[in-house]
Amino acid sequence: MQTATQNGQNNTASDWPAKRRVTLVGGVVNCFLSVGKIAAGIFGQSQALVADGVHSLSDLLSDGLVLFAARWGSKEADEDHPYGHARIETAATALIGALLLMIGGGFVYDSVMRLLNPDLLLHPGWLALIAAVASVGTKEALYHYTLKVAHDTRSPLIEANAWHHRSDALSSIVVVVGVTGAMLGAPWLDAVAAIVVALFLGRMGWRFIRQSIVELVDTGLADDELRELEQVIDAVPGVRRHQHLRTRRMGGQVVMDVHLMLDPDIRLSEANRIATQVQHALLGRIDAVSDVLVGIKPDNELADSPADALPPREVITEDLSRAWNEIEELPEQRTLTLHYKPSGVDIDILVRQSPGGGDVDTLMRRLEIASHHLLYVGRIRLLVVEGQGRGYGTDPHR
Repeated sequence: MQTATQNGQNNTASDWPAKRRVTLVGGVVNCFLSVGKIAAGIFGQSQALVADGVHSLSDLLSDGLVLFAARWGSKEADEDHPYGHARIETAATALIGALLLMIGGGFVYDSVMRLLNPDLLLHPGWLALIAAVASVGTKEALYHYTLKVAHDTRSPLIEANAWHHRSDALSSIVVVVGVTGAMLGAPWLDAVAAIVVALFLGRMGWRFIRQSIVELVDTGLADDELRELEQVIDAVPGVRRHQHLRTRRMGGQVVMDVHLMLDPDIRLSEANRIATQVQHALLGRIDAVSDVLVGIKPDNELADSPADALPPREVITEDLSRAWNEIEELPEQRTLTLHYKPSGVDIDILVRQSPGGGDVDTLMRRLEIASHHLLYVGRIRLLVVEGQGRGYGTDPHR
């Protein structure tokens, strides 16, 4: 039997306003910065500042992508997407990573070309320097604000966009260094600094692409994170041990499934209650866990045996009906409870009236003798239910 509980969809939906707000703020800032830097670059004679303004325009496209992905990624699960839409954030994170790689490559190409052709370098003035410094301060503040929201919402996508803001701030630092170097008579500093920042951007871009790939191929959690999950599971009363703990990430959430090994003699309702307690413990103690699928198995050797080692209920019921057909004292209205164990199948017979003659022990011995040829049959118990209640007239543990 398996039971499943989904959580975190509501958390993801509640994170949407914060994600939307930080993305819109970033879009407005990038709009003003791109226009301001391009204008200051043209009038201030700084080709680097113009390129930096174009870089800010790429941020606008990034903000639009983030807004779209965050909105759709926050939608609750539906029939076509039973695990939610968090994969949209994963795909968008990969796209932003690729964008950072391309921007880094563009910086390298432009810097190498300027180093090889010094005549291409311009001689900027104070207007370009002031605009570049203002851009650094603005983008750095936007980076810290966006990163805080990313941590609060556990969103890799928003974190990727925060680092994109940091990349824009670093590109503005390149402009500051280049403009300062040009004003001091060393224009080559611009190209060298651009290459350094380009390598940093490439590293960050690859980091986000790799993170997305890890999620898309369902890579599990690290060992220390798994140990934390195992401690929570094993601490729930009634859990003897667990097997087959599997995890995977979807956006900022963790989806997991596990098999609980329980006392083979407890009833299904109690086993289901233990499974529910495990789900609540995982969802309540570990914020990243959003979905838990729990399987229930008996903790005995049979749990690892082939499924066809013992006959199914249909065969057992038919065999017993034929074996007990001549025993008239056994009430026709009866319920069989089967307990599959390594030694065979133990059988509880529940009846609502005392058997003919009233001698339960004698009847049980007759039932055992009649079914002796069925080698898979283990212990047989006859349990009399009093009236309409659920109590047993005989000791169920005798």
